[in-house]
Amino acid sequence: MNKTIIITGGAGFIGSHVVRLFVAKYPDYRIVNVDKLTYAGNLENLSDIDRNPNYVFEKKDITNSESIKAVFERYRPDGIIHLAAESHVDRSISNPMEFIMTNIVGTTTLLNAARTLWGNDTKEKRFYHVSTDEVYGSLGAEGYFTETTAYDPRSPYSASKASSDHLVRAYHHTYGLPVVLSNCSNNYGPNHFPEKLIPLSINNIKNNKPIPVYGKGENVRDWLYVLDHARAIDVIFHKGKNGETYNIGGHNEWTNIDLIRLLCRIMDKKLHRKAGASEKLITFVKDRAGHDLRYAIDSSKLQRELGWKPSLQFEEGLEKTVDWYLANEQWLQNVVNGDYEKYYAKQYEAR
Repeated sequence: MNKTIIITGGAGFIGSHVVRLFVAKYPDYRIVNVDKLTYAGNLENLSDIDRNPNYVFEKKDITNSESIKAVFERYRPDGIIHLAAESHVDRSISNPMEFIMTNIVGTTTLLNAARTLWGNDTKEKRFYHVSTDEVYGSLGAEGYFTETTAYDPRSPYSASKASSDHLVRAYHHTYGLPVVLSNCSNNYGPNHFPEKLIPLSINNIKNNKPIPVYGKGENVRDWLYVLDHARAIDVIFHKGKNGETYNIGGHNEWTNIDLIRLLCRIMDKKLHRKAGASEKLITFVKDRAGHDLRYAIDSSKLQRELGWKPSLQFEEGLEKTVDWYLANEQWLQNVVNGDYEKYYAKQYEAR
């Protein structure tokens, strides 16, 4: 193999799309997927490529330094794309320590392993840390997050990601570790765990269950199709400048309530329901603690310097997403029932 790349969190939503892209696009790369397989890690996401000769899976916890050291010594990676993270804000509010361990301690464990392995031989090496726009805090009605926006995290989740961002930059400045970072807006698309807004709503609409919407649904998010995010990660990993940060956004701002209403219209059409039927399922619930009003990303640096841009408008991407969930009912059912966890035992423990 020409290169070995470790991708952490590669069984998760975004990670699985990155793994699939790299395995298919770079047959001369050995792709090592390192994932703990928490509730959001689903190897069924990768069932189409898990027998490819350039793909390897390692079930490891990134907070376990000895385990990670052994993986690095075994595969001797040229690059790390670090996506493994606890990412659901509601869970961070109820259990912040889990986020501190995975997002802060786990990132530091990986940084130490890379530094130990590479030493001063950092030519053609790269540590790519994938982060979130939530580290920037909340915007008012105008303005955008840029790469120079001051950090202002508002939840345990975003605070833990902000801390990991700072650590990655510190290892670059202190030890000369070759790093790049990206901060991305909300992703949507196939294989999304159904605790998040869009897949949860699709599943509830399909089953005629209430669609929970925080507050009055006025919070604004910028949405990016997950395959476009994977393409951006590919470009940044290969062409980004060491020490730089690149913001990735979809230029698709929607209030939560407008998004849900659009989703209801699409679902009514796909399920052959009377127009407006699904909107009756919308249920406003008590707002989330510390709920940021608006996120919006300025990704002009990435577009200008590396030539990336999103490929889909939101309406088209959302319809593709709905089509995928309706065509993959068994995947969704396995996730809802917890049966997806059996895939690892069936495919790997028996080998």
